[in-house]
Amino acid sequence: MRKKALVSWSSGKDSAWTLQVLRRSREYEIVGLLTTINSNFDRVAMHGVRRELVEAQAATAGLPLWKVPLPWPCSNPEYEAAMGAACAKAVEAGVEVIAFGDLFLEEVRQYREDRMRGIGLAPVFPLWKIDTLQLIHDMWAGGLRSRIVCLDLKKLPASFAGRELDQPLLDEFPAGIDPCGENGEFHTFVYDGPMFAQAIAVQNGVTVPRDGFVFTDLCLCQSADAAVDAKVGAPA
Repeated sequence: MRKKALVSWSSGKDSAWTLQVLRRSREYEIVGLLTTINSNFDRVAMHGVRRELVEAQAATAGLPLWKVPLPWPCSNPEYEAAMGAACAKAVEAGVEVIAFGDLFLEEVRQYREDRMRGIGLAPVFPLWKIDTLQLIHDMWAGGLRSRIVCLDLKKLPASFAGRELDQPLLDEFPAGIDPCGENGEFHTFVYDGPMFAQAIAVQNGVTVPRDGFVFTDLCLCQSADAAVDAKVGAPA
């Protein structure tokens, strides 16, 4: 009997590929995508993606979106209280597992394991220690397509924001940048892939700097021409 599982969902490529890997394994019954929402801005926490975009991802993935509202600013105790309430709800619903898309940061994995110990949920890490260069090529070969929506100005120039994450972009990365951005260099929004029934047509909105980061505001396409641009990954 398959275990009921939630996927920790950021809207980016690692969480999306985690969903794909779990579905292929047939070991789990995926019952939802768990995401944190900044209540003040109505956007996915950290990535800054609009709520309607992550809702579109959940819809085309055929899964309910479990939204965890967070205040802004959000202290660590407030974050842990919100996540604790979400985990309690999951246990009540019969969920046994939460899957995370972490790749190699030991302290992040340890934090998740510590927080979930003894609450009735098991953390799993399907992508753990996969070589990140191999992983990004596996994602592309599988049909995953994404754009950079947030980057750290200490690690990448602002000009990378809003661009398609593909091989030509990877070739432009400065030395030392992880291909999957696991060290916090950048975050992505996935608009197409094998985990989705159909692509999500998106276009680039404004790009703005904030607190040492740069965010590109993706929007759902409003025209057929923009939808074609989004499908091929061209800037709108």
